[in-house]
Amino acid sequence: MSRAINLTLPESEVTAICRAAGISVSAIEPLKSGGTRVVCTTGEGADEIRLRLAGNIIDGVVDRYRFYRPPER
Repeated sequence: MSRAINLTLPESEVTAICRAAGISVSAIEPLKSGGTRVVCTTGEGADEIRLRLAGNIIDGVVDRYRFYRPPER
């Protein structure tokens, strides 16, 4: 199973949920069509997100930015 999940939620909400659940994220990016793509560090973390956010998963192909560089923090 893939560690990447596309969700209808905003990045800030996905980050907060992962942090609260103790799920490590290796990459996160906004989607062109709205929502967030998150890549968990482990398959177990991805499975946990799929269970917790089952109603927010985007099925099928999503439109992503060609090159995304996260803002400096």
